[in-house]
Amino acid sequence: MSKIIGVIGAGTMGSGIAQVAAQCGHSVYLMDANVEQLERAKNGVSKSLEKLVEKGKFTVDQKSSIESNIHYVAQLEGLSTCHLIIEAIVEKMEVKHSVFSSLEKIVSADCILASNTSSLSIASIGSSLTKADRVIGIHFFNPATIMPLVEIIPAVQTSEATINDAVSLIQSWGKTVVLCKDTPGFIVNRVARPFYGEALRIYEEGLADFATIDWAMTHFGGFKMGPFTLMDYIGNDVNYAVTESVFQAFYYDPRFKPSFTQKRHSEAGFYGRKTGRGFYQYAEGTETSEPTKDEIIGKIIFERVLVMLINEAVDAVFMQVASVKDVDLAMTKGVNYPKGLLAWADELGLDWVLDKLNELFDEYGEDRYRPNALLKRMVKKGDKFYS
Repeated sequence: MSKIIGVIGAGTMGSGIAQVAAQCGHSVYLMDANVEQLERAKNGVSKSLEKLVEKGKFTVDQKSSIESNIHYVAQLEGLSTCHLIIEAIVEKMEVKHSVFSSLEKIVSADCILASNTSSLSIASIGSSLTKADRVIGIHFFNPATIMPLVEIIPAVQTSEATINDAVSLIQSWGKTVVLCKDTPGFIVNRVARPFYGEALRIYEEGLADFATIDWAMTHFGGFKMGPFTLMDYIGNDVNYAVTESVFQAFYYDPRFKPSFTQKRHSEAGFYGRKTGRGFYQYAEGTETSEPTKDEIIGKIIFERVLVMLINEAVDAVFMQVASVKDVDLAMTKGVNYPKGLLAWADELGLDWVLDKLNELFDEYGEDRYRPNALLKRMVKKGDKFYS
């Protein structure tokens, strides 16, 4: 029997998850207290499926069948028959606690209760439950219908059975699953911080402007977008909020320190594409910023950001957040990095990476540049991440 799936929150993420489950033949209950939002979600799913029909992925009949799999409900009680429920609502712990404790009174004892949170503690979410071994993090990436990666995050309370059921179900949806520890930012939002943070620091030091830093990362690194283009795409309000929450959650570790440049852009309402201005101007008729294509400066910028990213990826392995394979999978499938950072480190030579980090640490004397202990040990032994 196909499992019945519940999704709470009919925003972009929630409706995307509902569509993925419905495409895989599940009966899905999409719940939102806002009836107008449910109607928007229904129209959004229909348009999304229409595009897939145009591309030849589905027939018109299949589209109708998928749409009939999704039931739109305005009360939590509508989720009573579900086997798995994924919450995709506002990132506020008190709201999640309220929803999860209410859910528990409605669903069966073996219903898995999952959160799509990108940064909040799964253990804390589970603390609102009487039967906390059923709680788990199932973090999709936007848009959920397209992005292949899903981070699965067991809490300290989560049972092995819950983990196994969640992993096999999400894999059956054709998603790439990575398992990670319940720590701030999980894998992707933790490891990716230097892509933004170090780029902002380089700009603040006056080494290069936004366009030149972006050029360096795309030209030398093969990244699809430079950090400033990407921050404008995500939204400076969103990106800055994630950086600040990760910084606080890591007890103010200087590796995750936010930038005043991004804070000021966010305060000014320069969020990026959605407001017509971010680090770049997007209004019609404005000139595009041109980079200074200095190969020497460009290489310095690229190497500096890359070794900081690698150091963070190494730390995720060192602190047992995830395996080597899952860290690399997460960064290539979750944020489209051109290579897995640990595979990249092997290719460049771990000794080269360590030398670059030591140079930065010697120059600045700041904790943000301290090379990871695992990297030092591996260089000493002549080890690699992939044999």
